[in-house]
Amino acid sequence: MLCAWIIHKLELVDNDQALDLHPIALLKYLIWLTIEIGKADWAVAKVILARETPTRQRLIGVPANQTSDFGKMLFANSITITPGTVTVETETEHMIVHALTDEAADLSALNDMGQRVCFVEKSGPRNIT
Repeated sequence: MLCAWIIHKLELVDNDQALDLHPIALLKYLIWLTIEIGKADWAVAKVILARETPTRQRLIGVPANQTSDFGKMLFANSITITPGTVTVETETEHMIVHALTDEAADLSALNDMGQRVCFVEKSGPRNIT
């Protein structure tokens, strides 16, 4: 977030790509994300310390309703920094995510994360039909 703010202040992005965010929503999102990362850390630690390796790893498609490139970047990076998930590829309307376990592959939790990122954007979520 600090890097994005510095880039914005240095005017290294086009005006049409300017950061148009709700600051309070962003702060709430970052607090929520920190808690979620802690929960995921614990879940991944249990997998690592288990005698058996997880056999339920998989790739899943996650809808991306964000309206800006910054929103999509925030969503993709939020998925990746959460232990147990990695954003493998981003497309216009969805992202492909590798999930380590069934718990990490919870599509409703990933959709919730995506919606929270949409609330950070002033333009709100984009409807995909």
